[in-house]
Amino acid sequence: MVKLIVALFFLGLNGYVYWYMGNDEVIPARTSFAEFPNDLGDWKCDRRDVLEPEILNNLKLTDYLSCNYVNEKEHVGVHLYISYHERQTRDRNTGEVAAIHPPEHCLPGSGWDVIDSKVVPLDLAIPGEAKRFLIAKGTQRALVYFWYQSNGRVVARNHHKIFWMFLDRTLRSRTDGSLVRFTVPVQFDQTEEAAEASFKELAARVAPELPPFIPN
Repeated sequence: MVKLIVALFFLGLNGYVYWYMGNDEVIPARTSFAEFPNDLGDWKCDRRDVLEPEILNNLKLTDYLSCNYVNEKEHVGVHLYISYHERQTRDRNTGEVAAIHPPEHCLPGSGWDVIDSKVVPLDLAIPGEAKRFLIAKGTQRALVYFWYQSNGRVVARNHHKIFWMFLDRTLRSRTDGSLVRFTVPVQFDQTEEAAEASFKELAARVAPELPPFIPN
C-alpha cells in the first residue's frame, strides 16, 4: 500500500511539473550539426547519412549527425550518430512525446542480439559514464558505446537521464538533451580489443567538439 501511495505521489508530482511548471520552456542557443567537422585528425567523414522521413517522424528529433568516420591509415571505420532534442515534452494536442529513444530498446527490434552489456566510466572532455554493448546479428558482430549528454553532464542509464531531465525542467525550464552513439564493426580478422581502441581514439576527438552542439 505504501509503495502504491509513493508511486501515485511521484506520478502526480511529475504531472504537475510537466503541465504547469515548465510551460515556458527555455530553448538554448546552439550550433547546428551541419557545422560539425568532417575531419577529425586521421578520421574522415566523406558522406553523411540522411535519415528517411518516416524515421525522423518516429524519432522526433531536432537535429542529428550520422556518418561513418574512416581512418584510412588503420583501415577501420566507426559509425557516429548524435541526435539532439531541443525539448522532450508531451504534445498537448497529439499526446506524443518527443523523447530520446534508448538504444537498448531499439537494437533488438532491428534484429540484433545483445551479447554483453555494462556501464563503464568515461574519461573524455566531459567526465561521465557510457553504456557498452557487444551485439550480434547472424555472423555480424559490433561494439556499441552510447551515452546521454545534456547540461554539461554525461550519463548512461535511462532512469538517470529521466531524473536529470525532470530536475532541469523544474529548476531551469529545460528538457533538451542528446544521445551520442558509436558503433564499431568487429570484423572476422579483428579482435574486440582492436574495436575498443578504435572507439577510444575517435571518441577522444569527438568529445571536445560537442559543447557548441550540445549546450551546457
